[in-house]
Amino acid sequence: MDSRTTVERARRLKQLHADHQPLVLPTVWDVWSARVAADAGFPALTIGSHPLADSRGAADNEGQTFEEVLAAIRPIIAAVDIPVSVDLEAGYGHKPADLIAGLTEVGGVGLNIEDTVHSDGGRVRSTQEHADFIAGLRTAADDAGIPVWVNGRTDLFLHAEDARGVLDEAVERLRAMEQAGADSVYPVRIQDDDELLTAVVAAVGIPVNTTAHPVKHDLARFRRLGIGRITYGPLLQMALTDTMKDMLGPWSASR
Repeated sequence: MDSRTTVERARRLKQLHADHQPLVLPTVWDVWSARVAADAGFPALTIGSHPLADSRGAADNEGQTFEEVLAAIRPIIAAVDIPVSVDLEAGYGHKPADLIAGLTEVGGVGLNIEDTVHSDGGRVRSTQEHADFIAGLRTAADDAGIPVWVNGRTDLFLHAEDARGVLDEAVERLRAMEQAGADSVYPVRIQDDDELLTAVVAAVGIPVNTTAHPVKHDLARFRRLGIGRITYGPLLQMALTDTMKDMLGPWSASR
């Protein structure tokens, strides 16, 4: 993609986060889903690692290489004329500068980066290590002259038996990501807990991203809680799977 277009889309994505409270970014996985979401009027999109992997017969949690991901997302990004952010999981073992270079070369203007390192036995980065990785992404994007939106994700709540028991540690991590240059933060697996969402929103000065189910969740609730950004993760694809099964069921020869 032309570098000027990439820069323009990156600037547009940043402005959209300022203009929308919250900004809803449908999570897509192929050209068809991206075009459907764009045609529905959404001003920007995300590509999720889980639905992308499922659409390609691969495993989530870095079951694809970075090069395979780039090859898969290139036509998706090219198929729409709006900004697209991409879930880059934990980075596929690559350095921050390599991630920024590859992402922006195919036209991506935002990214998720998580702290569960799947390429290293599923360990969780320390707070400082994850902050340093995000700082590296910020520096690389600045050096490239492209204001890539960095959505720093933590899986502390996801891995904890008691999510509330790790709140203090999670807040420390979210603040460290903010200080390192993250544009938004993404504490996963607390989308149904109003108290935890309220606590993390109050703890940082940048938008908090939450996962939402397009049918089961309520946009007004997330707005009331102060959520700044909403993505669907794998839940849109899962909801469509359920609908497709319901539609096809009566036609199944096995019934």
